[in-house]
Amino acid sequence: MRITYRQVNNKDYWTKRWSDIPADRPMENRNVYPLKYAEKTVQSKNGIILEAGCGAGRILRYYKDRGYDIVGIDFIEGVIKKLREIDPELHVAVGDITNLQYKDESFRYVLAFGLYHNLEHGLERAIQETFRVLERGGKLCASFRADNIQTRLTDWLEAYHSWKKEEDSGRKEFHKVNLTRGECARFFQEAGFVIEAVYTVENMPILYKFSFFRSRNHKRFDENKARAEGYQLSFLGTTLQKLLMRFSPNQFCNIYVFIAQKPGEESL
Repeated sequence: MRITYRQVNNKDYWTKRWSDIPADRPMENRNVYPLKYAEKTVQSKNGIILEAGCGAGRILRYYKDRGYDIVGIDFIEGVIKKLREIDPELHVAVGDITNLQYKDESFRYVLAFGLYHNLEHGLERAIQETFRVLERGGKLCASFRADNIQTRLTDWLEAYHSWKKEEDSGRKEFHKVNLTRGECARFFQEAGFVIEAVYTVENMPILYKFSFFRSRNHKRFDENKARAEGYQLSFLGTTLQKLLMRFSPNQFCNIYVFIAQKPGEESL
């Protein structure tokens, strides 16, 4: 595992990030991360979905609006308050993935996008807790930040921009854990999961960080828009990104998405 450090600790980073933007509107684009992979996992309205690390609510609201029974938790109190204000009917709560306040086998599906890599301590415990609250035969869809060329370049760019803006105070706080594909798989398997599929995914391609490569309607960065529609590249950006992903997907994805099942008699 490789740890990314920044000047602001992880919890302060997310507190500020969620306070800076309004609650998400329901996600619209079913062809991009994370909705694309949630749809591969959630195959029935029977049973309850837990979205662990629901953030500003783009996946939570998508499923709630379609009549699914879904619960969202996040460790940032402010974003949970914001979601309750925008839709009092949402089932949301402040929660800790390493110590879930739910009974064994409470959920048929767990969605955990961009959650586990935010843990400085307790990663194994978090995955064990996820396993505990899933029904036998239940499914988990989770993403991890990859340890590869793309994320190393992203971290270098962040450090460079901080230095250029004279914001680098020398303070180093935990930001994220970066994991190889094998390390991710090992954590799931040791918890008891059976891995069904692994995807190399570019959530925000590194090319998107340069406005030149963004699609026309994304030139001016709007995080809520990007979160609802996906981080859209221009034709040139899309072509380059496809080439990178074709020839070296494990180095030019920025996340791994795992779909795994808790063994049991029930087949979903």
